[in-house]
Amino acid sequence: MQGGAIEMATQATQLLRHNPPPDAIITTDMVNLPAWLGLMRHALPSSTPILHYMHENQLTYPLRPGEKPDLTYAMINWLSQLAADHVAFNSHYHATAWFAEVPRLLKHFPDYNHLAQLRDVQAKSSVLPVGIACGLIHGREIPAPVLPEPFVQQVGESESLRKGDPSEPPLILWNQRWEYDKNPKAFFHCLYALQKRAIPFRLVVAGENFRQVPREFEEARLRLANELIHWGYVKSYADYVAYLQRADLVISTAIHEFFGISILEAIAAGAFPLLPNRLSYPELIPPELHPACLYADEEELVTLSMQRLQMPRPAPPSLRQHVLATYDWPIVAAQYDESIEQLVAHKCEPRSSNQ
Repeated sequence: MQGGAIEMATQATQLLRHNPPPDAIITTDMVNLPAWLGLMRHALPSSTPILHYMHENQLTYPLRPGEKPDLTYAMINWLSQLAADHVAFNSHYHATAWFAEVPRLLKHFPDYNHLAQLRDVQAKSSVLPVGIACGLIHGREIPAPVLPEPFVQQVGESESLRKGDPSEPPLILWNQRWEYDKNPKAFFHCLYALQKRAIPFRLVVAGENFRQVPREFEEARLRLANELIHWGYVKSYADYVAYLQRADLVISTAIHEFFGISILEAIAAGAFPLLPNRLSYPELIPPELHPACLYADEEELVTLSMQRLQMPRPAPPSLRQHVLATYDWPIVAAQYDESIEQLVAHKCEPRSSNQ
């Protein structure tokens, strides 16, 4: 977020030497937009409209254990929103959480905090969800993935992925990042409780970690060895889709989620979701399905997991249809097109702070 604007400006300047200026520009929350615009002032027409997309933010993102807040990055988010012509958030929850917290950020300044501009940014903001490749996930049969030989040797005979075979226990899926904000401790504690109650299940733990793997994963790999089907990053997209399609239950215990791509992918493939009744999750699930899909605490998660495992069923057809009709890329892309076209249509109008 500090140095990326320099490289992006260098590449964009090179492109503009041999190409006409773009009709519009889309930036994300990881770009320092004011810095990028400053570096581009001689190469980019000032009338070029900019849509700034907030997939995450650095103000309400939960801190790692022992980490102290650094408001520098939150200010980059805020300044970028001020510099953009339009701001799009990936969920209503994200937008609400951000605008509720920004006043606290600005009140750190003794004067000239420009709190009034919060209304201006809200007025030029909207929600544009992330698209899901439902067409590649929904209703497509893909052969069972080939497991790495060392892992097959470790897990033994439990690597079978025979979807629909009543002799096989239901399959639980974890397909999120291996990070503290996804709260793996609560997820594995739920599985240990199922083990203790002798509730049979199989388990796929997919995903990866780019820093230090939380210790809960190493403990779980040993304690859940008899249930494991797969452990770690799935290198083939076809194999990943195959796991989605074979999953009976997808569980999230996250303490942070601005959207929920992996959960929607699993639902599109037919997995029944059990999700916290908070964050962005209530927004993803139709209200009439909240009692079945959302839980209040870890005790209720264990109870609902037992019910779903003892009486396994796929995601309700109405839920799958909701995901397809709301988050499939052809649907979402049309919303992006409309927003960008509106920006382009107004590019010749003079800019104002509340445009």
